[in-house]
Amino acid sequence: MPLLSRHALGALLLFAATAAHAQYVWIGPNGTRQYTDRPPPPGTPASKILKSPGRPAPEPAPPAEPAAATPTGGQAAARAPTLAEQEAAFRERSKARAEQEQASQEEAARRRRLAEHCAAARETEASLASGMRVARVGPDGEKTYLSDEEKAARSEQVKRALQECR
Repeated sequence: MPLLSRHALGALLLFAATAAHAQYVWIGPNGTRQYTDRPPPPGTPASKILKSPGRPAPEPAPPAEPAAATPTGGQAAARAPTLAEQEAAFRERSKARAEQEQASQEEAARRRRLAEHCAAARETEASLASGMRVARVGPDGEKTYLSDEEKAARSEQVKRALQECR
């Protein structure tokens, strides 16, 4: 192969290689940069397309100069939070979330205890209302039966306890 055709073939391959590496860069719908060798989807505004073949990449805009006539506090509100401030805010949010979870767990435990208490009170109410003799075992192990007055007093206690359940 003559030397001239080799150079022409090399130039052609070099040109094809640069065309194969054509890159598109644009800002996607979720705000992230998209890098691909295919053009952005139709409907992507031209202002969101950062780079395309045949179009140079735009130079980054110089940082905006803070206005000298801004009132106090205006500049502090416009600046981005530092990494330490972001970390402190994250820790505060984490602490608040942990406290909220602790409170919800305590509330759930309180509700479970109340439900158990209510179930026991309803069971006692049913046994008192059944008309059967109700017995209890004393500290000495003796079985004694409740009198009608004791059953009525116990029934009142159960009714007061069930007021919390409704």
